[in-house]
Amino acid sequence: MSTANSEEAFNIRIGYLRPETVELAKNELRETPETKENAIKELRQLLQASPDLHYKDDDEFLIIFLRTCHFYPQSALEKMKSVAAFRKENANLLHGLIIEQIKEKFLNSNVINILKNCDQHGRRVLIVNCGETWNPSYVNTDDVFRILYLVHIAAQLEPETQVRGAVVIMDFEGLSMKQVTALTPSFSKRLLTFIQDAMPIRLKELHFVKQPFIFKLVWSLFKPFVREKLNKRIHFHGSDMKSLHKFLSPEILPENYKGQLPKIDYTGTQWLPTLEKHEEFVNEWAEMGPTKW
Repeated sequence: MSTANSEEAFNIRIGYLRPETVELAKNELRETPETKENAIKELRQLLQASPDLHYKDDDEFLIIFLRTCHFYPQSALEKMKSVAAFRKENANLLHGLIIEQIKEKFLNSNVINILKNCDQHGRRVLIVNCGETWNPSYVNTDDVFRILYLVHIAAQLEPETQVRGAVVIMDFEGLSMKQVTALTPSFSKRLLTFIQDAMPIRLKELHFVKQPFIFKLVWSLFKPFVREKLNKRIHFHGSDMKSLHKFLSPEILPENYKGQLPKIDYTGTQWLPTLEKHEEFVNEWAEMGPTKW
């Protein structure tokens, strides 16, 4: 499991849970066939009784929200409301968002990447390159957010990710004032509202790595919006990769983070076809959320 699995690389694993994941879902999320069946039925009824919400209501879609909320239908409905409210508030970025709109920037920027293998706990690892790799005059914060948003939509399709959650590495190598000035309070607030209230994926860990002294300016913008639950999941490592290895095994990390796997030699270019393969789901999301925009 710790080495790059061909199923995991540039592919979205659809329609199955590994036996050990089924066990994990039962222990961590209360998921049993009976609980699942009842929760789906109840959430569907709650959704039908909420005329201001517009979502698909097939079993697979409802499970995305139920797994995030430990199969409590009322909590799942609240999450759906939060997502709808967030989408409406950011309609200029998210309403009608399709792959075509971010394609060029995703292909040519390497700000957002996903490790081609999962970590030792079977979780996806997303990398956000916020340092010198990122040229904000080419890919502005709105672009970064929209790319991130589409990647999270694709991640929802993986049952393994629905159960095990995901990990994010924010890599600040070579951060300069060019990037710092682009990271505005409004972007920080939007990003953190998204992560904490409007993302139907369980974010298990958020790692800040290679952040230089100037990062203090960035953190002062983010900090006011970080609530306790997320705060417990944030870890600062600087250039100390041994500190990162306490959470992410060197066996699953590339050389970039003093891991045992080869240096990352792929970007969004390799991941884009994966996204395009599931374009239909992305396009459905473009209109979902609030009934009235």
